[in-house]
Amino acid sequence: MNKGIFLVGLFLTVVLSCKPQTNEAKDITVENLQVVLENEDNVQLLDVRTPEEWAGGVIKTPIKIDITGEDFEGKVLEKLDKTRPVYIYCRSGGRSKKATELLAEKGYEAYNVLGGYLEWTEKNK
Repeated sequence: MNKGIFLVGLFLTVVLSCKPQTNEAKDITVENLQVVLENEDNVQLLDVRTPEEWAGGVIKTPIKIDITGEDFEGKVLEKLDKTRPVYIYCRSGGRSKKATELLAEKGYEAYNVLGGYLEWTEKNK
């Protein structure tokens, strides 16, 4: 009897503790991004703004993929390494939030840079 209760308890513990692995979109401040950029090599920094916006300046040397352009997902899969985190920014945070959620759904460890390029330039004058 005790062995049966133990096995049922063990089974329920295993079943209830097994959750599907899901990646979630995460946020990061521009201050924290600055620390990452200063301390990590080969950071995957993704700028999802338009080519016109890139011409006005970028953060460091990003990978540039326009989220409103043709085949955004295909370009992401081609250019980004899924085994490394991706830090994503746009002008102010809206488009990068969408991109971050999309990449997280695809299995990337994705971080949305809060405030985007505007916040970055304001903090790094």
